[in-house]
Amino acid sequence: MRILVFQHVDVEHPGVFREFWREADHQWDAVEIDAGEAIPSLHAYDLLVVMGGPMDVWEEAKHPWLVPEKAAIREWVLDLERPFLGICLGHQLLAEAVGGTVGPASVSEVGLTPVRLTADGMADPFFDGLGPDLETFQWHSAEVTSLPDGARILASNDACRVQAFRFGRHAYGLQYHVEITDRTIDEWGAIPAYKASLDEAVGAAAVPDLIARTEARLPAFAAVARRLDANLSRIIAAGQLSVVR
Repeated sequence: MRILVFQHVDVEHPGVFREFWREADHQWDAVEIDAGEAIPSLHAYDLLVVMGGPMDVWEEAKHPWLVPEKAAIREWVLDLERPFLGICLGHQLLAEAVGGTVGPASVSEVGLTPVRLTADGMADPFFDGLGPDLETFQWHSAEVTSLPDGARILASNDACRVQAFRFGRHAYGLQYHVEITDRTIDEWGAIPAYKASLDEAVGAAAVPDLIARTEARLPAFAAVARRLDANLSRIIAAGQLSVVR
């Protein structure tokens, strides 16, 4: 496959997925949207993956590149009908691009958090072999507040109703981070907005403990990410998605 990746800060990249894509001999191109890199023609790609970032979807005046990015996501999902995976901010951008809404979270989630697959999630091929209960790594203070017709909530918890969703047959959003590596917390913690939310959520003194507990779970997180990557590849290969050139 040829994979196009939208990034919003250089340290928030596909993480462990890069290893899977190398193994599968996929080609992938990263566009650093926040740095002003141009979005290429979408027609050459099979999968669009949109990563997280410290900005919010409604900050178009502060980050004017959000406007063309949302338009590209809308074209990809609604017009081209090609497979999509959005993580954290990418999940929220997907929701807004297809007619949903996003707002400040009632409760910020930072660190290790349980989520549960819904009945739709348990039946969805993207989560085949996983659940119903998943331990996740989170770092967000905004959330999807409503979804359009045609969307299905696939995972939820008490703090955030839309932890994962599918729009139509081909577009998936995950509020939590499945791509993390052993460098994630250190790299993201160097971003002022992330550092502030981390300290507020867990306390500065508790950060080393969070790092240790997260590192202990990295093999399990990587196994889940590998399964999701394999499931998405099977969905595409089986022709359940329409990739039109």
